[in-house]
Amino acid sequence: AASRRVSALAGLAPFIRPYRGLALGALGALVLTATVSLVLPIAVRRVVDGFGSEAGLLDKYFGAALAIAALLAVGTGLRYYLVTRLGERVVADIRKAVFDRVIGMSPAFYERIMTGEVVSRITTDTTLILSVIGSSVSVALRNLLILLGGMVMMLLTSAKLTGLVFLIVPAVIVPIITQGRRLRRLSRENQDWIALSSGSASEALGAVQTVQAFTQEVGAQADFARVTEESFTSARARIRTRAAMTVIVIFLVFAGVVGVLWIGARDVRAGAMSPGELVQFVIYAVMAAGSVAALSEIWGELQRAAGATERLVELLGASDSVRDPVAPVTLPRPAKGEIVFEGVTFHYPTRPDQSALEGVDLHVRPGETVALVGPSGAGKTTVIQLLLRFYDPDLGRITIDGVALPDMARNDFRRAIALVPQDPVIFAASARENIRYGRPDATDAEVEAAARAAAAHDFILDLPEGYASFLGERGVMLSGGQKQRVAIARAILRDAPILLLDEATSALDAESERAVQRAVDVLAEGRTTLIVAHRLATVKKADRIVVFDRGRIVASGTHDDLVAEGGLYARLARLQFTEGAVAAE
Repeated sequence: AASRRVSALAGLAPFIRPYRGLALGALGALVLTATVSLVLPIAVRRVVDGFGSEAGLLDKYFGAALAIAALLAVGTGLRYYLVTRLGERVVADIRKAVFDRVIGMSPAFYERIMTGEVVSRITTDTTLILSVIGSSVSVALRNLLILLGGMVMMLLTSAKLTGLVFLIVPAVIVPIITQGRRLRRLSRENQDWIALSSGSASEALGAVQTVQAFTQEVGAQADFARVTEESFTSARARIRTRAAMTVIVIFLVFAGVVGVLWIGARDVRAGAMSPGELVQFVIYAVMAAGSVAALSEIWGELQRAAGATERLVELLGASDSVRDPVAPVTLPRPAKGEIVFEGVTFHYPTRPDQSALEGVDLHVRPGETVALVGPSGAGKTTVIQLLLRFYDPDLGRITIDGVALPDMARNDFRRAIALVPQDPVIFAASARENIRYGRPDATDAEVEAAARAAAAHDFILDLPEGYASFLGERGVMLSGGQKQRVAIARAILRDAPILLLDEATSALDAESERAVQRAVDVLAEGRTTLIVAHRLATVKKADRIVVFDRGRIVASGTHDDLVAEGGLYARLARLQFTEGAVAAE
């Protein structure tokens, strides 16, 4: 099982392949240093046995030893440079690959996994991999070569003593294998707790104002402390196992060496071997024992990295419920913006027993403005999420200009859509960059024109550096209404044939609402517009109002028709302003 687990490191192969040259260079340097290390003890034996001979010979031996040392130094430096560079390069590529994969995952994926955990995998797990490629693998290979070479040289030096050494080896190997399995399980557990702790921290810090407003700092501290303590407890178990393993292995190795030396010393006294040979044998034995110890040490490292690799490969291979077709159809350009929902039924993956939409039929003609109204949770926002294909419906189909969404590449038809979300997202960038997010190739003049149309130009100019002002992470420098207008400017700049407004005026005071309402009117002209709205002021201007309740469409028509009908819409209207109802009567 252990070897299968370390084989998870094979997942790194595709990332190393492009840098074969670097890897081969590092391997060459590694073989060179290992070979040179194995030659050294022969020189030592010659020096010991030739100690009584003439001076010239001795000088030669010491000169040779110096040359060997120089070779060893250069080879080791070269190996370090190549291997570390390879590690950094590969890890940078893995980080990019994982991020490229997860940024395209549909929201359904993020219902199953916390974003903080994904971030932890991109940072913590890749750091573990770096330590492996950057050092452990090369140290392991070098020790393996020295172990094998050392054993061959021990055999050539003294077959008898080598036989005795082999009797000790099984005693050392058994604890390494048995403890290694336990170590692997513990280290995976440890990594999982670390990921949880970073998820918990990022969630609390992301909502820091809410945490403080509800005086939940102590609760957040307790949560984080609990997860962090769990992570420490599992780390402690890992450390304890590893420490016990170290004690057993070191004692057995040294006991064995002492025993072999004792027999060797008796052989030298009996004249069965020369002192130089015994010294040479001892050096090889120490080298071999040292490399076994180093290998057992690295085995644990490799296990941890294999766990990390497994988790990253899991992310890279994670299946997404929403996928682009192999041969996508392109949306006809210029898009007209005709939207059709045919018998659409949908359940969110996390709430499979509760339908968000149930048999919805909706036809929006090009250029029409349709308002979606209804109580909270009636399915209005779900319509927008399905239209953007964040999710796929369980039944029925959705088309834009007659082409079904799953037949097109997502980024193709999404280019025809501009969205103003309920909770406008402001990035940690300047005001200009935030608006330009709608169309990255827009000129400064176009950005300003969009801001003017969205009634955002004046307040942006009032910011300390105007359009260049940094808006803070998630727009902390702006009020709700200002964020909303930046989001509308972004949608205006995108200039797409389909416009989706999800509660675009919900965060606003009366004056901002009027400004935004004008901006929305400008924006909706000549476009197919779907507005999710609670405010009737927004709704009354729509060409058609569609009333949702519990995932079904219960009525549709103009404001006056629906008030006259006296159903759910009339009740919602009465709640919002009685004079509308009086006028209707």
